Amino acid sequence: MTLALSRAVRGLVVLASLVVLAGCATVTPEATLMDDARPAVRELIHISPPDRARDVVSTEPFEVRVPRGRLERVTAAASHGGERLAVPGRISADGHTWRPATSPLTLAARYTVDAVAVDASGRRTARHTSFTTYVPEHRFIGYFTPEPESVVGTGMIVSFGFSRPITDRAAVERAVRVTSSPPAEIAGHWFGATRLDFRPRTYWRPGTRVTLDLRLRDVRGSRGVYGIQRKTVGFTVGRSQVSRVDAAGHTMRVVRDGRMLATVPITAGGQGNDTYRGKMVISQKFAMTRMNGDTVGFGGEYDISDVPHAMRLTGSGTFLHGNYWAPPGAFGARNTSHGCIGLPDVQGGGPSTPAGWFYESSLVGDVVEVVGSPERVVAPDNGLGGWNMTWEEWKAGSALS
Repeated sequence: MTLALSRAVRGLVVLASLVVLAGCATVTPEATLMDDARPAVRELIHISPPDRARDVVSTEPFEVRVPRGRLERVTAAASHGGERLAVPGRISADGHTWRPATSPLTLAARYTVDAVAVDASGRRTARHTSFTTYVPEHRFIGYFTPEPESVVGTGMIVSFGFSRPITDRAAVERAVRVTSSPPAEIAGHWFGATRLDFRPRTYWRPGTRVTLDLRLRDVRGSRGVYGIQRKTVGFTVGRSQVSRVDAAGHTMRVVRDGRMLATVPITAGGQGNDTYRGKMVISQKFAMTRMNGDTVGFGGEYDISDVPHAMRLTGSGTFLHGNYWAPPGAFGARNTSHGCIGLPDVQGGGPSTPAGWFYESSLVGDVVEVVGSPERVVAPDNGLGGWNMTWEEWKAGSALS
């Protein structure tokens, strides 16, 4: 198959074509997004507290403003104590402001905001930001992914990000139990003092039920600092889907439950901006997002406010996304991006384009493996890159080994 996705998929694919300020590059990595050269645009959406703010006090103003346009939609959520709850709010009659329905802010919580606005010329802009509120002294919280009761791909890695550095790692790891049905061998791995990931020896079996038992309340994380969570949550593993991107061949082969679904033309990172090699896991999905070169070290080389069908692969900003601005002959023939993987799409995101089909066909937790690139293998702590370690290397990073 070529753009030839199979006859069934051809019927879907007929056109070739929020988190933070987005960048093409565990709860934790909330980096920015990035991609190709476009003229810079002035910020349309203003969100308070600012992106990636920490230790925000409960009385801090929380709002979304669009002085030069109108808001179409705002979605906010707060993760606290193992739960992720929607934050209700209302857009003002003039469309310039969104504010939450309740106040004050919850302490020891992580807030995310996704907003879409339209400027005076009718152009849409999206923005994704996050911030964390103040954690009372002598306590720590573990923020984790995936979301409770979600359905994920077979490559999902459970990732905890702690609000304070952990020195008593064995005690904390012992207090976080990750089990599955059917049973699988699962181990933890520490990436520094604030991140603990869990994965099985091999990819999860489709249909597996995974349970996270958090018994962190009163567990000492470091001198004088104790946990406050005691909760049990879980998620379910869906079907298996692994996509293999050949950067040299400019194609992506999508395999579902051992059966070839499609071969899609792609454009990967150009010379000097090559796409990472290795196994990456989709950790976030955005129907539309913004990618700004300033956020990932490319200066003002590009600023694209309406990147469609974007799926995060690394914390540093590698995305697989729809691309409507590449030269017509690039897909399947040339690598032109700043490191991302682009699929044919149209402006606004077409449901029947290759990018639209792949977005709807993918789950958070699906594996995307890149081969044929001269770039180094992605670091195991860059996003959910732990599948690039052997099982022995992985277990060696446990405080209980």
